[in-house]
Amino acid sequence: MKISRVVVGELEENCYILEKNNHALVIDPGAEYFKIKESLKNYILDGILITHNHFDHVGALNELLEIYKVKSYNMDNLKEGINTVGNFTFDVTYNKGHTSDSISFFFEEINSMFVGDFIFQRTIGRWDLPTGSELDMVKSIEEIKKRDNDIILYPGHGPETVLGYEKKYNPYFK
Repeated sequence: MKISRVVVGELEENCYILEKNNHALVIDPGAEYFKIKESLKNYILDGILITHNHFDHVGALNELLEIYKVKSYNMDNLKEGINTVGNFTFDVTYNKGHTSDSISFFFEEINSMFVGDFIFQRTIGRWDLPTGSELDMVKSIEEIKKRDNDIILYPGHGPETVLGYEKKYNPYFK
């Protein structure tokens, strides 16, 4: 599986494209539909995963759904645990805090988790926006700390990081 990052919109949101056997998944199509579409030109799109419904993560969603005639998946239609969309199997974890609908997608075969605005390198997502909760964020951090240190985390903004690094250096993990 190959991961591509397309940085979109004025908030420089990370839209990810996972590619496998000529098929693709899009994670968080935040803006700039044409830029995302260009990255998909050689693939069959199986679906779109949404980590949470803030505008900077779903800005290009409707255009993609209209053109590709695929489904989008979020907390409303994915259960916690193992899910499959097309050629892709992943583990869904609800991690409320940044929003009440925040979820992450863990792809075991590439040891990678797409965390939206839950965790960033050496910090976390804010919880002072509508549906955010400091208490839920603390609970979500305690849960992710139980996972393996070598998981690569792909956030909604900024560079990727590694869970073990965050456990050691992120002040919110203390």
